[in-house]
Amino acid sequence: MSVFSAQEPITRALSLVILITALFWPLAASAQLNVLISGGFSGAYEKLLPEFERTSGIKVTTGSGASQGTGPQTIAAQLARGVPADVVILSREGLSELIAAKRITAETDVDLARVPLGVAVRAGTPRPDLSTVEAFKQLLLKAKSVAIPGSTGGIWLKTDLFPRLGIADKINVKVSPRGTGATAMVAAGDADLAVMPVSEIVHAPGVDLAGSIAPEIQFVQTFSAAVVAGSRDIEGSKRLVEFLVSARASETIRKSGMEPLASSR
Repeated sequence: MSVFSAQEPITRALSLVILITALFWPLAASAQLNVLISGGFSGAYEKLLPEFERTSGIKVTTGSGASQGTGPQTIAAQLARGVPADVVILSREGLSELIAAKRITAETDVDLARVPLGVAVRAGTPRPDLSTVEAFKQLLLKAKSVAIPGSTGGIWLKTDLFPRLGIADKINVKVSPRGTGATAMVAAGDADLAVMPVSEIVHAPGVDLAGSIAPEIQFVQTFSAAVVAGSRDIEGSKRLVEFLVSARASETIRKSGMEPLASSR
């Protein structure tokens, strides 16, 4: 037997290893997740995402939608019509609706952060008094128009707080489907102020955060994440959720105007 014939089995084995590696390497290298996120957590998420992609090797495509409300761009409506998503990040109220609708993989939901409601005013204008319930009430009554998002916080304002303060039919409320629309109204001068989650104000162009509303009438939202039922990459999705709730993400979340709910992992 020649040396060449003796080496043939080894050569064939090496070729097989190379072939298998070539087949599976692109799948690993092109691992990708689709995320649907609402505005409240977006500021922190946008800053954290590059680190996750770099350390995990997973590419993430991000779409946006409202946590709750009506219209085709809510996260629930997008999932219902088949928009691909592996992970959702939204208010706990909105997530509870998705869980009830069986849109979420069981036991994958995690709370990420809490955020109070604040007031946005046009950049450079004097900051109003928000120190008491009465001061906030008078501010709303004197405003020519008040912008609110059509999602979780805005729903609570219209159905709970404004009626409780006795001003529901005395103020001109402009509802935008998204928080970005509410701050845009203020920046353009189409609304005197906006009431919405602080985390959606601090990064918005053309507006300043005047402060949070009084504790007695405060509505603190929790933003949560979960893996979508039918995700094609359950493990990759769980890695993203775990990263967002990890201690290493806490400082970025805090700087976005939210209180992180970091795990001890």
